[in-house]
Amino acid sequence: MHSAVSVHPVSRPRASQRSRRGVAVLLQALLLMALWLVPAARAADPQLASFEVVSNEEGVLVTYAVNGELSRSVDDALSKAVPLYFVAEADLFRDRWYWRDLRVANAVRIWRIVYQPLTSTYRVTFGGLSQNYNSREEAFAAISRTSRWKIAEPGQVADGSRHYLEFSYRLDTSLLPRPMQIGIGGQADWNYSVQRVQRIN
Repeated sequence: MHSAVSVHPVSRPRASQRSRRGVAVLLQALLLMALWLVPAARAADPQLASFEVVSNEEGVLVTYAVNGELSRSVDDALSKAVPLYFVAEADLFRDRWYWRDLRVANAVRIWRIVYQPLTSTYRVTFGGLSQNYNSREEAFAAISRTSRWKIAEPGQVADGSRHYLEFSYRLDTSLLPRPMQIGIGGQADWNYSVQRVQRIN
């Protein structure tokens, strides 16, 4: 005669317990994701220490100086010999009441800066010419200020019309190596730019 085998039902957590556990797991996942997505602390946004636009018999001339600090991520990349590109761009527009304002001139300057570990110097390339600097401060002084940069010829400024200039200075991440562009996509600490709009007449 077989002895009776008692079968005890498996205890299952109540719905409320399952719900609390699910919420806890979700919150933990969200916290980990937030920590992963938070970028390194950003440096203060760059500022225009000086900015002047002159329109005379030589044309439209711009003089400026940018002050700013690189974020930790950008500074680390530079110290590891990753070349960085800084771009100054100026657009001259003429007011038009009947249509979109007319862009009558555009000027762009690009600097490439790279740290050279073997010589502990910074190499700046601009317009096909290169120069070495012993310190980062000297190198950035060379690329972050310009005097009497000609944006337009005198004939491009029409008499009796109103004009204004749109200026920007930025770190251009689109010129970085492609794998880096993918890696830093959307990271705010790589945003280094300053803009100014100024009327000239």
